Amino acid sequence: IAAPQFYFLWFTGLAKYFNAYTIVGRRNCVLATYATLIGIGLVFKLKPKKKAVTEK
Repeated sequence: IAAPQFYFLWFTGLAKYFNAYTIVGRRNCVLATYATLIGIGLVFKLKPKKKAVTEK
């Protein structure tokens, strides 16, 4: 689907930056997805480990 030249009039708010009609909108969706996945991965990787409880 080709976007018309005046696509910027159609979209408002977040839809202006995250849409499936323009290359830039698709790129922004991909970058947001990658950033979310990397962020979740970093949270789990950098989360402090639980120390094992040793009884005496």
